[in-house]
Amino acid sequence: MDFFKIYQDLFQYMKQGPLNRWLDNLIPQLEQRLLENPHGDLGRWQAALNRLPDIQADNITLTTSAITANKAEALSEAELVQLTSGLMALSPWRKGPFQLFDTYINTEWHSDWKWDRVVPHISSLKNRVVLDVGCGSGYHCWRMLGEGADRVIGIDPNYLFLTQFEAIKKYCGPKSPIHLLPVKMEEVPSNLEAFDTTFSMGVLYHRRSPIDHLLELKSTLRKGGELVLETLVIEGDNEQCLMPEDRYAMMRNVWFIPSCDTLALWLKRAGFKDIKLVDLNRTTTEEQRATEWMTYQSLNSFLDPEDPAKTIEGYPAPLRATFVATK
Repeated sequence: MDFFKIYQDLFQYMKQGPLNRWLDNLIPQLEQRLLENPHGDLGRWQAALNRLPDIQADNITLTTSAITANKAEALSEAELVQLTSGLMALSPWRKGPFQLFDTYINTEWHSDWKWDRVVPHISSLKNRVVLDVGCGSGYHCWRMLGEGADRVIGIDPNYLFLTQFEAIKKYCGPKSPIHLLPVKMEEVPSNLEAFDTTFSMGVLYHRRSPIDHLLELKSTLRKGGELVLETLVIEGDNEQCLMPEDRYAMMRNVWFIPSCDTLALWLKRAGFKDIKLVDLNRTTTEEQRATEWMTYQSLNSFLDPEDPAKTIEGYPAPLRATFVATK
């Protein structure tokens, strides 16, 4: 993957402001990730990306449930087969949905449902510089751009997500000010103070040290910047926090699931203010499910078949909260 080509615009942008301090570390990180020590399947995914047909969209929509690229004329049968087979080779698709011409990518998650719950409660993203931590294939990044963000940077170390993102960007705006960097949160320089809004959605419970994650998120924000935090929670007071003995909903890397009161206290201790719980939602098997684009087990397999209010391990079923807070 020619990262000097796909990130050229971002590198130029970063030279001109507070993100310049990140650039010194970022270029060697990308060289190491994408050139010196790439993932074993990256070549296969990149080959699928390269096989996608060159089709120019006449209309791009970033404000509806599916990120959409349309063309006035119908695709030829050969183009449609080439497009669908290339995108299918990048399965599993987890976050979406996307509509690329006549091909609808019906992802595991209805990520649009989460976005619809979150967006009414956050500050306007118009003209803001936005960071999306753990962005997956970038669905929410596109929605952020659709809300008028000046620049959106997503970070996620997963190489498949990067390739999926580049496939979407090929059709939905190769020159758009939106980028996915295959780096980890802890590799972002501390005290960067460069972003107006930072999102962390579905990340906190994967962190061994959740307070450190909150401090890392705070350090990305300028003074007065806004954090949007979405994570698993449990019911209870400010003394309640679940640490699974092993797996939670068959996920190995789940460490701490706090109550809402506990999480609010964590945010306060991390130095945030104006802390608000803006949404509390039980995840359903309609929102997260297996599809032809993600054929592995999904939420239905992770719940107790006798009692869907519990995970298969006996813990409370997934309950998700969204908090908004200010630096």
